[in-house]
Amino acid sequence: MEHLSMELGRSSWAWGISSSTEEDWTKFYMALRWIEFSMVVLSIVGSGSIIGYAALQQLVRHPQIRPLFYLSLSDLMLGVCWLTGVLFYGESFSTQSIACYNLQVIGQVFYISSFCYTLNYTWCLYRDLRTRIHVMVNDTSCLQLTESSVRLSRIVIILSSLIPLLLMVPVFFVGNGYACYNNHTSSCLLLHTGKLELNSSYNEVHHSACHVAYLYRTIIFLITFCFTLLGLVILLIKTRILYKKLVTLTGFLGDQQWANISMIERRVLLYPTAFLFCWGPATILAVVKLLNPMNVASLYVVLYVLQAFTAASQGLLNCIVYGWTERMLRYMRQKARRDVDTQTPLLRSQKRSYSSMQNANVMNPLTISPTL
Repeated sequence: MEHLSMELGRSSWAWGISSSTEEDWTKFYMALRWIEFSMVVLSIVGSGSIIGYAALQQLVRHPQIRPLFYLSLSDLMLGVCWLTGVLFYGESFSTQSIACYNLQVIGQVFYISSFCYTLNYTWCLYRDLRTRIHVMVNDTSCLQLTESSVRLSRIVIILSSLIPLLLMVPVFFVGNGYACYNNHTSSCLLLHTGKLELNSSYNEVHHSACHVAYLYRTIIFLITFCFTLLGLVILLIKTRILYKKLVTLTGFLGDQQWANISMIERRVLLYPTAFLFCWGPATILAVVKLLNPMNVASLYVVLYVLQAFTAASQGLLNCIVYGWTERMLRYMRQKARRDVDTQTPLLRSQKRSYSSMQNANVMNPLTISPTL
């Protein structure tokens, strides 16, 4: 706890706060720790439920489920990373600063990867509708388009994991090579909780390198956040336009089609709102720390608490918004409930035949019910 008190004292002076309030900051960080712990556990359970269900139902290879599976896997890894940081908090060991610094960087790899998979999930919805329209207008082979889409999806999935890792490689090397972890009042809690401080024992080269690494990782976070939010809005609007075009091509616009259009319109607002809810406070906190205003301790407190509730809940919120509202998962849940009454050999045979026809209908690109 002596090490923890030193860290909190340095943080207090960095924010222009008297050291007499150190005890209050200790209580605040402990409360923040339990808030983060609760939300991260819920996120792990939420993302794990999607992964477990998709694996048990053998849906991982399904083209409509694969983007959701990898998004949930990224959320799960991020949750585990943050949970490890929470457990490290308050512990005293010789390599705590190194461990916390690298956990922060690994966490940034996972949440940037989660950004990429969120965008990939929405892009897949748009791509499926575009494929259906292409098949109807040009009367081309659905199989050929599906194979090319599958290859493209695999490339995007690989890039969604590889690009965040490559972006963070310089931070790993600079941070560990120049011992930048000694320049942070790192508490291992969430992201942006460590404030950059200059260590008097370091020379100017070390100071410059660590400061550049700090700016680099913060700017990367802000750029990827803005790019993902803008991409979500654009893709969802284009998806709505495409679905209206698809319905027009069928020559029929009934109550069900209008209901589906209304549902897509709700998702145009829901997906970006959910993303903004999760990462808005963390983004504001990153901007505030870049601007480095003086005497804004109360603002930091509010943003830290909001961040603990929102960013740490990403796995849970994604599980609800992208997962259990997904059409294929709803279909599989209904199918599982129906299977309870199909126990005889004859009924099991009929069930398999019915299931194959239903799967064919779900996979049919001419089906006008949206994957949203």
